Amino acid sequence: MTPFSTRRFSALSAAIVGVLLLSSGGHALAQSERARDRQEQAAEATSDADRYANATRKAPKGQAGRAGRKMERMIDLYDDAKNAEALAIADEIIAAESSNAYEKAFSSQFAAQLAFESDDTAAAMRYLVQALEFDGLDNPSHYGVMWMLAQLQLQEEQNEAALATVDRLISESNANDPQHLLLKGQVLNRMERYPEAVAVLEQLSANPGTARNWQSELMFAYSETDQGQKVAALAERMAADAPDDKRAQMNLAAAYQQADMLEKSAEVLERLRSSGQLTEDREYRQLYSTYLNLEGKESVAAAVIDEGLAKGVIKADFQAYQALAQAHYFSDNIPAAIEAYKKAAPLDDNGDTYLNLAKVLWQEDRIAEAREAARQAKSKGLDRPKEADQIIALQGN
Repeated sequence: MTPFSTRRFSALSAAIVGVLLLSSGGHALAQSERARDRQEQAAEATSDADRYANATRKAPKGQAGRAGRKMERMIDLYDDAKNAEALAIADEIIAAESSNAYEKAFSSQFAAQLAFESDDTAAAMRYLVQALEFDGLDNPSHYGVMWMLAQLQLQEEQNEAALATVDRLISESNANDPQHLLLKGQVLNRMERYPEAVAVLEQLSANPGTARNWQSELMFAYSETDQGQKVAALAERMAADAPDDKRAQMNLAAAYQQADMLEKSAEVLERLRSSGQLTEDREYRQLYSTYLNLEGKESVAAAVIDEGLAKGVIKADFQAYQALAQAHYFSDNIPAAIEAYKKAAPLDDNGDTYLNLAKVLWQEDRIAEAREAARQAKSKGLDRPKEADQIIALQGN
């Protein structure tokens, strides 16, 4: 038996997965923080024993044997930021016939950490698969490896493999972990198996636990199954939980629009506008578009566009001036509509807007201006130039 502490290896084994989970986008942790981070996460991992008390897997009583000294050296090299040397030792332990299942599994898990930090996701997944196959880790570490593997498979769009891994994790661990359900729901959404995703994610409604973003995933699944009312109800819940969160309020407005509840959508957006929280072009456009789709709200839409243009929030492009012209026209503010059409027409790809301007000018008995607008329409190109010709042929001033 090795004189080195096997408890250290057991704690570090659980901690390695914690480092994997906390590392963002595959970027390595700062070298000086590695040992401290592993120690902190190892302390947290000790509480995982109870978490897997109902697991179907009987955890092996693995411990370091002949490879104990090499494992110590591997860890020290990692702490000294000598990753290539640490990986070489890990591979040596994995390949050695004399290494036991625990030593091989631990070293595979450790090698996965090294591969992950060097942005070699494919290698990280291979090592994680090996760690599971060696079947030598305690349950918290073993299921932590499985959890990380499922996440990386999803990240790499290996959806079938990710689903198989998370199903195995849920079945074998019996941990009733909300994060496991969330991951399964995410995988099912990516596979466009939306009804199944709904069934899984709805289980989180009563017990979300530490699962993050489950509501967004469920909203997406509801949306893809044409359950607009449920999208709106969930968005209301999210907005109520975060009344000062602009994103939650914007999502609520979008959910109301999807459910064809335009008045409620406008109310949400209007509250944001009145409090000065509409600061982006797309946000103003969402509000004025909503008003344009509500009967009798054209003048309000025009006011929103004018305000956005005046603030420089709305880009002064064809779509904005076209919407402004329509808003003024249908609210019977014809002079303002004409001015907006004059700004929109030069920005149009063809002569359609000039033709609309010509028609409005003709209705206002401004014949000379109408004829000139019709000529501009023809010069820019029309699918049906006959209408422009009719206006050009008009007599009068």
